[in-house]
Amino acid sequence: MKYDHIIIRYGEMSTKGRNRKLFIDRLKKSIKKSLADFKAVSIDSKRDRMYVLLNGEDHEPIIDRLKRIFGIQSLSPAIKVERDIEEIKHASLHYVKHLSKNIQTFKVDTNRADKSFPMKTDEINHSIGGHILKNTDGLKVDVRNPDLKLIVDVRKDAVYLTGEIIPGAGGLPYGSSGKAMLMLSGGIDSPVAGYLSLKRGLEIECIHFYSPPFTSERSKQKVLDLANVLAGFTGKMTVHIVPFTEIQKLIHKQIPESYTMTSTRRLMLQIADRLREKNEGLAIVTGESLGQVASQTLNSMYTINEVTNTPVLRPLITMDKTEIIEMARTIGTLDISNRPYEDCCTVFTPANPKTKPKLEKVQYYESFIDFSELIKEAVENTETIHISSKNDNHSLSFFDLL
Repeated sequence: MKYDHIIIRYGEMSTKGRNRKLFIDRLKKSIKKSLADFKAVSIDSKRDRMYVLLNGEDHEPIIDRLKRIFGIQSLSPAIKVERDIEEIKHASLHYVKHLSKNIQTFKVDTNRADKSFPMKTDEINHSIGGHILKNTDGLKVDVRNPDLKLIVDVRKDAVYLTGEIIPGAGGLPYGSSGKAMLMLSGGIDSPVAGYLSLKRGLEIECIHFYSPPFTSERSKQKVLDLANVLAGFTGKMTVHIVPFTEIQKLIHKQIPESYTMTSTRRLMLQIADRLREKNEGLAIVTGESLGQVASQTLNSMYTINEVTNTPVLRPLITMDKTEIIEMARTIGTLDISNRPYEDCCTVFTPANPKTKPKLEKVQYYESFIDFSELIKEAVENTETIHISSKNDNHSLSFFDLL
């Protein structure tokens, strides 16, 4: 049996009121880009759902692509039928017979979205169900727990038949919430923060702080591999590699050891803010989780954040480490993050970092050093790498994480 359509349902986007069209247009753009190599496919977008017209293409690889596009709540492979009850009955019987070896019970569930259709919901259910029972052997109706729920979706243009609702990635379409800069380390947390940011419709670019010779080329490649995983959900990713060696050396030479971590984070945030402004971002995203390490206590965040007025988004702020690890495993970043190549944060970690740093103290220590020229040089000498990802790298849904 060949499906001719895939139904795409919007979910949260349906609540967007006057802005709904903007979100739908964004989603349509993402779908077109993802399915660009399926030449026969076309897309028909409507106010309350979207249809992918297969035009002879195999539905399974297309569904694999669609499952990871943010903004899709659910999707269904479907058959389009004329708005005639005899045509609907014939197509329904064909559908069920195709699956009859795998099912023993069924139920017809009609969604009469177009109230002008001449038959009521119950009448449609009984008519189709009776026709199937008369023309098949061994099948029974089970309204509570059927092997197959045949969904009959009555619309103004046609009727759509499907027996499968596949969870989508949910969230909002890529880029619909603006642009932000993700501070991407080689650890477990920040790639997960990036994934969750993408899910909320953010376009992100990554910033990584690189301190050779203290950090190796392998640590840099590790970060690029993490960015490539994130690119699998959007098709592309940009990574800014910031040379950070001279700044870190100066911090460790001039700042008391217990405050070096605090000062390092403050300098990173200042540079990230400059790159955000240069690349027209509106926020900075971090992988911080409250209380996980010394720099992620509320006192530390308060002291570090003092250097910028830019919104700092922390998608993982209330998550346990075990939750973050499980999500990293599911999205495909955990094994990469566990590679034994340290980043600049871990190799310079002080023995006893302050968990409750005082703002006035770090300001006092930094007042003896002019970092402005080093910040400027770091921004100017940042290496920018553009990553493109093949569509078949990652095939999962956000619902796989629940």
